[in-house]
Amino acid sequence: MISKRRKTLVILLGLALAVPVAGFAYTKVLGRFGSGTAPAMAAVEQQADKIIVRKAARELQLLRGDEVLRTYRIALGGAPEGHKLQEGDQKTPVGDYVIDWRNPRSMAHLSLHISYPNEQDAAKAKEANVSPGGNIMIHGLPNGWGALGAIHHLWDWTDGCVAVTNSEMREIWSLVPNGTPISLYE
Repeated sequence: MISKRRKTLVILLGLALAVPVAGFAYTKVLGRFGSGTAPAMAAVEQQADKIIVRKAARELQLLRGDEVLRTYRIALGGAPEGHKLQEGDQKTPVGDYVIDWRNPRSMAHLSLHISYPNEQDAAKAKEANVSPGGNIMIHGLPNGWGALGAIHHLWDWTDGCVAVTNSEMREIWSLVPNGTPISLYE
């Protein structure tokens, strides 16, 4: 006969394994459905003409000329210090890039692509004999996890992207046209 203590331990171990697996499966399933209808673009005179990301301060700013239009708290890649060198290093790039395309059916509530890797990034990765990676985005929370918006910025959880809440991502989407320059600083 199995003791009560052993039975409890087996149940707790089962739960410890089941919860992360269920969370991962939930994220994968919802990631296939996209995040709904993208918002319309704001009027041209309201749109940003530059994005600044300050990694150490965990902030993203939208600018129009010298005026700061909006400031957002952000989460970064799981290993945020330093410049991204290779795929899987969980670093968020440092440097000057451009928002070059957008994904309304993203697995993380809407996303704007940052043009990493540029020529210099690709050359450094080639020199190190590694893949530079790619698909670095500004995005919202993974589909189905929007309720965590109030706390998402308390830890760096992305694979190298810049994350904001879903409502912030909808606002950023409408204010940032393709071609907008983005500078990411340490």
